[in-house]
This record gives sequence, structure tokens and C-alpha cells, in this order.
Amino acid sequence: MKKFVDKKQFIVWGVVLVACGLFSFKGDNRNFQISKNLDIFNSIFKELDLFYVDTIDPEKVIGVGIKAMLEQLDPYTVYYPEEQSEDLKMMTTGKYAGIGSVIRFHKKKNHVVIAEPYENMPAADAGLKAGDVLLEIDGKDLTGKTTAEVSDMLRGEAGTSFMMKVERPGTPQPLDVKITRKSIQTPAVPYYGMVGKGVGYILLSGFTENCSRDVRRALIDLKQQGATSLVLDLRGNHGGLMGEAVEILNLFLPKGVEVLSTKGKLKQASSVSKTSKEPLDVNMPLAVLVDDESASASEIVAGALQDLDRAVIIGTRTYGKGLVQIIRDLPYSGNLKVTTSKYYIPSGRCVQAINYQNRDAVGRPERIPDSLTHVFHTAGGREVRDGGGVTPDIKVKDEKLPTMLFYLVNDDVLFDYATDYCLKYPEIASPEIFALSDADYAEFKERVKKSDFTYDKESEKALEALKEIAGIEGYMEDAKPEFETLEKKLTHNLERDLDHFSKDIKRLIEDEIVKRYYFQKGAILQQLKDDNDLKEALKILADQIAYKKMLAPVTPNQLTSSK
Repeated sequence: MKKFVDKKQFIVWGVVLVACGLFSFKGDNRNFQISKNLDIFNSIFKELDLFYVDTIDPEKVIGVGIKAMLEQLDPYTVYYPEEQSEDLKMMTTGKYAGIGSVIRFHKKKNHVVIAEPYENMPAADAGLKAGDVLLEIDGKDLTGKTTAEVSDMLRGEAGTSFMMKVERPGTPQPLDVKITRKSIQTPAVPYYGMVGKGVGYILLSGFTENCSRDVRRALIDLKQQGATSLVLDLRGNHGGLMGEAVEILNLFLPKGVEVLSTKGKLKQASSVSKTSKEPLDVNMPLAVLVDDESASASEIVAGALQDLDRAVIIGTRTYGKGLVQIIRDLPYSGNLKVTTSKYYIPSGRCVQAINYQNRDAVGRPERIPDSLTHVFHTAGGREVRDGGGVTPDIKVKDEKLPTMLFYLVNDDVLFDYATDYCLKYPEIASPEIFALSDADYAEFKERVKKSDFTYDKESEKALEALKEIAGIEGYMEDAKPEFETLEKKLTHNLERDLDHFSKDIKRLIEDEIVKRYYFQKGAILQQLKDDNDLKEALKILADQIAYKKMLAPVTPNQLTSSK
């Protein structure tokens, strides 16, 4: 019997040792594969550097290799070499040293022009205006230089100065302007104010360092002005620092509430975040505006407030970024922004919309279809879903702008008209009441008609594609009369399109003009005058019965009927 037991133990230990060996081999095999491929990459470069017919630029060639490697992952995992460290710093802090102006490339002029100087910043203080053409910087010709190239030349150490030669429309001779660079802090809250009886409004443009402090100050000021409800605008906000999102949630939620958790491969990538301070106001009715560009930290704030039934979310479905990145230091002052985890909001859902591990035949990542998303529940039992961003409680139809508008903007037609308008009128009415007159729009129309302005119509493109398919499938002969009739109806008619889309065109012209006189705040006020999302927010906040009903807990009967 003893011999049998010993033999049995021997067999068991043998199996255990084999299993350990297999696991060890699996780990060793991965390490071997890493070492092997790094060795191959290193050897290939050395061989190329030694034998290739032309001299190889190591930074360029290896940089392409790094970029190709990262393209297999998600678009948020990015390598920043030393020369791009300022871009990374600006992304997280909103700070940089420069002249404080938006610039753009003007195709017809083949130069970069000033598009929007920021109020009280070096560009505006030096007298630069939208429409000024940048000719030289410290004697260096800027002809044909891209926006990125000119931007790099404009940035530098705070306190340093340079000479700029500009061409100003309406001025016969170029102007020489001395500009001293300054530390620029792009405002996280470019505007806040009262938008209705007892309704405050805060626009948050990014989750940069200390943005929660700015939101807090704005909220306190609005309450002192008499705000009893609030609209928080996160449209176009691409996100930023996760910690700032938690701090903003803490303004509206009680202390000790779990608002966020992260889960990653490493233990340090997993965490739980709770509100840690006394809130500013847990009862104030709250509406949050979102759109398809509201991403990351914006979705944390909107999603958490929805999951906890604390706010009504209004607009269109958000972007769907449920990934978290950290910054890792690399040799030679480089940095790697790398995705380390996914985040989950209070209901337990992750809003990530794209699966970057699954790609189609041409390498495009797979978007998670709605049919494969899962149902979760808010604190009160309302149904919400994961994957695909945050779906608003009140959906506002997304305005589809005509193709013509894209060409009017892209070809600088609107931009140039606004420049000339400002030469004609030294001042205009305040943003709240300014409107382009019918006479001014008629002048704009004549200007466009006399120019060489052309544009493609999507309907014409679609018709050509349909004709091609009909020809391939043998229907063209029978359908030829119908195609000819449709083709006549879809023929370009510039006069008709300028009239038909006049409302949309006027709105863009007014936006472009107002910011020339009243800077960024003026442009925001101009846009809020005819804002469908804001109208819905004011409507629900004015009807407290409807507001409370929308956020009310689901009853057992409702749960049963929904099943």
C-alpha cells in the first residue's frame, strides 16, 4: 500500500512540475519573442545604415517605425519626442508661451493669416487683427509656410520679442510690428452668465489643470446673481484630466459618493474615485449639454450625473471614449502617452464605442454596434446602455449643414467678407442684438456670384454614382429619361442656393464678424442666440414637474412593464 501511495504522489508531483514548466515556458517564450524581434529590428537598421545606397536619417526612419507600431493600438497612445514636449504640456495644462491668437492658412494668399486674436493677449495688444497676412518673422519669409510651421516660429520663451511684417487689407504698405511673447493660459471657462430667469450658464471648453476651480468660481458668482438652476455646456469638449472631472462632479454631489472606477492590466492602473469634499449645491436643477465631440472627461461628468439621476442630459450622443491614459517619461526627454485602463461610471458601464483590437480588412477599427451593447441602470432604475457614448435624456436633432457652407468656409469666402466688413464698419451693435442686414447679405451674394466660387453638390455626386451602377446592372437605357429629368433638377444654381440656405450662411457670417469686435466671449453670445440645445435646456428647467419626472426613480410596475 505504501508503495502505491508513494507512486501516486510521484505522479501528482510530476504533473505539477510539468504544468509549472509549461507556464514558465509560456512566460519565457513571450520574453524570447520580445528579445528576438527587438534584436531583428536593431539588426535590420544597422544593415540598412551600413549597406543602403543612400544615407539614412535615423530619427526619420526609426520614427516611422515607432509610429507604425503605435498605429496598431488606439489613437490615444502617442509618442512625444523632446521637440513636441510643449504640445503635450499645452494639452494637459492649457498653457503655452506665444502671441495668443488663432491662425489659419489662406489658400489664395498662400500665407498664414491671423484668424482670431485673444483679448488682452500679445497679438491683440500689438494691434494685430483678424485678416492680417503674416509676411515675415524676424526677416524670414513665410510664403507657403504651413500653419504648423508658423505656429512653431510664433512660440518661444515668455518675455522674448520678435519683429513681424504683416499685410493689412485696406492698408497700402506692410506694417512692422514688435511682439513680446507671453505665457498664455487658454481659459477652461471662456464664458459664463445668466441665460434666462434664474438660469445660469457655464461653458467648459476643456478639462485642463484647475478647471474645476474656474467652474466653482463661476457657479458661486452665478448663484450670487440669482441663479437657481444651471446649464453646464460640454459640447465640443474633448476631455482632459480625469481628476478634474471628479472635482467638478464634487460640486454637485454629496461627499463620499463613488463616481468613477478604472480597471487596467496592472494593479496601479485600477482605482476607485469618490467625492471627497463638501459640495457646493446638491439640489440645484442641472442640465448638461453634450454633442458628438463631447469625449473622455466630458463623458465622465455627463455620464456620472446621468447615472446618479442628478442632471438631465441634452443634445446628441457623445463620442464614446472610455479609455484612460497616463504620461510616461522616456529617455532623451521624450514622453509616451499610453492607454492603461478603461473607466466605469456609477452604473457600472463603460462608454467606449470602438474596439481597437478588432479591425476590418483595410485596418479600420470596429465600432461596437448598438445591438451588442448592454443595459445598465441609474440609481433610480432608469435604463442606460454601455458602449457608444452617453445617450442624452432629451435628444435634439443634429443640424445637417449644406455642403455649400463647407466650401464658403474652406475657401475663405466668409473670412474675406468679414475682413472687408470690418473695414467698412468701425463698430457694430452688441452680440446680443447684432444681425446682418438684408442689404449686407445682398452685397455678399453679389460678391460671391461675381467671384470664381464653385462647390460640389453631394446630390450630383450620388446621381453620377447611381448612373454608373445602373449602367453596370443594365438599367440605364430604360431609366435614361428619368435620369435626364433628375439631372436637370439637380443642376447647380448658385443664386437659388444662396437664397435657400441664407439663414445658415447668415449665421456663420455673423459669428465671424462678431468675434472681430468682441473676441471669443462675443462669438459665444452670438451663437447662444439661436441654440436649439439651450432652448431645450431652458424649457425643461422652467418646468420643474417635467424635470423631476424625468429623473424620478422607476417604480416596480414600470420595471415589470419594461421587461
